Amino acid sequence: MKRILVLITVLMLAISAWPADKDVSAHKEKKKNKVTPGVEVLLKDEKELLKGKKVGLITNPTGIDSNLNSIVDQLHNDPEIELTALFGPEHGVRGDAQAGSYVEFYIDEKTGLPVYSLYGATKKPTPEMLENVEILLFDIQDVGTRYYTYIYTMAYAMEAAKENNIPIVVLDRPNPQGGDSVDGPVLEPEAASFIGLYPIPTKHGMTVGELASLFNEEFNIGADLTVVKMKGWKRSMDYDDTGLPLVLPSPNMPTVSTAFVYPATGLIEGTNLSEGRGTTKPFELIGAPFINSTDLAAELNALSLPGVKFRAASFTPMFSKHAGKLSHGVEVYVTDREEFDAVPTGLHIVKTVHDMYPEDFEFLSNNFFDKLIGNTWTRPMILEGAAVSDITDKYKKDLDAFKKVRKEYLIYK
Repeated sequence: MKRILVLITVLMLAISAWPADKDVSAHKEKKKNKVTPGVEVLLKDEKELLKGKKVGLITNPTGIDSNLNSIVDQLHNDPEIELTALFGPEHGVRGDAQAGSYVEFYIDEKTGLPVYSLYGATKKPTPEMLENVEILLFDIQDVGTRYYTYIYTMAYAMEAAKENNIPIVVLDRPNPQGGDSVDGPVLEPEAASFIGLYPIPTKHGMTVGELASLFNEEFNIGADLTVVKMKGWKRSMDYDDTGLPLVLPSPNMPTVSTAFVYPATGLIEGTNLSEGRGTTKPFELIGAPFINSTDLAAELNALSLPGVKFRAASFTPMFSKHAGKLSHGVEVYVTDREEFDAVPTGLHIVKTVHDMYPEDFEFLSNNFFDKLIGNTWTRPMILEGAAVSDITDKYKKDLDAFKKVRKEYLIYK
């Protein structure tokens, strides 16, 4: 009997050990880095770009290498590089400012360097800010959607570089949504703002380096631009495929899933619905006190939109719209990232809530929705009861034209 018990114990240990070893191997494979970001390529292979020059760095907490080392610290501690100034986009160099908050000039405690804000009153580096700068360096993670301010901070920096005869280097990073999907209306001039400077669609399907080249040539910036390319990135990759750690690009963009829904539910910001700011799932939760969550989820799921499901949900935002008020709506679940049509989905959500609650639903009076969607004609079409297909048909021609231009600037084929 004792011998049998020993044999059973040995067998159980052997069986339990086999899948554990397999899991460890799979875990190691999953964690293996596949993509080398521009910052690592710069410091390993192209440091000559910076040697002998006073460097002004435009970055935020996303400026890291694959081991989570900050580019600020790496450049500051490198004896071959003279880092002289830091420039912060919306949310600041350290990423501790909420959306819309202005960050005053200050001295960075860790490095002793001056930190200039490129958000608010001064979006473009001034000649005074650039007095001790001989080359500008840009390293910020974008999210792949037109209405996100970092790419326009880059564009303004390129303009300043041109005006002050300073070269600018853009360190490339992945588009979290991948590099294949291009969709949404192309921005029209009357809707231009700091969340949309140039005629590009809602989902541009480009990296920051590719966008920099397109901005520079197509919109006549003419800066002395160098893009430091990534290694190993493919257009079919979303951020989860890259093997890179993700530092949240902004306080309300915590995950890759958030980036995927953002081209859809970012449109909610132009309405009196909460887009989930002040919750643990911004842009994945949307709603308002006047909505019946069960009814809304049923209406949206009945549309059978590709790659997405809607769960009835209630939440209380801690800040922003409807702060402290119980709100009802849906949680947006992307079930298939390749099938998901973000922009039409966002339009369906807005139209459905408008049609269900015409007395309560409102577009914000500052025409913010127009700036988000990129034109002044979508909002009236929704108000007049147009089908979403009528809206998407109307922007298809301009979108197709952009796709042709875009091809000329794709670095990763």
